Amino acid sequence: MTAPGRPSYPHVHQINVSDGGVPKKPIREAKLTERGVEGDRQRNLKVHGGPDRAVCLFSLELLERLQDEGHPIDSGSSGENLTLAGLDWELIRPGVVMSVGSDVRLEVMSYTVPCSHNAPWFRDGDYQRISQKKNPGWSRVYAKVLREGLVRSGDAVTVMKAQAKVWIDGPRP
Repeated sequence: MTAPGRPSYPHVHQINVSDGGVPKKPIREAKLTERGVEGDRQRNLKVHGGPDRAVCLFSLELLERLQDEGHPIDSGSSGENLTLAGLDWELIRPGVVMSVGSDVRLEVMSYTVPCSHNAPWFRDGDYQRISQKKNPGWSRVYAKVLREGLVRSGDAVTVMKAQAKVWIDGPRP
């Protein structure tokens, strides 16, 4: 069931950027390149950014479920660049290829490892709540940009290819 006021199709709910760190703040549109989201910076380039971690994705529905559990998290809080709505998040795993809008194509490369900078968005600082290792199906994911382009809030998201392999918390071998 689609929430009132939301498109009935899988879509970009929000685009988020920051000058480094979290939370990321919403913007209406952004260009996605192989280097990431234009206008976005990461605080620690050893664990964030780069071609295989160019864009961080998270599920709006999972954020809402976390809020229902009492966590003070919102879109962009945990550092995702694209908050996506209407997708079956259990299907979003390494190897999945998706189109975003008419231009962009992304490939999910890995699950993200949550860090302590996310603690403020969780009751009792339990940022491991979004760890794939500890809570499978609740992680953000990193994606590589296969085809660059402009993304806007409301753009359709289509899963084009799904993979069976799953890599837990870290880069794939």
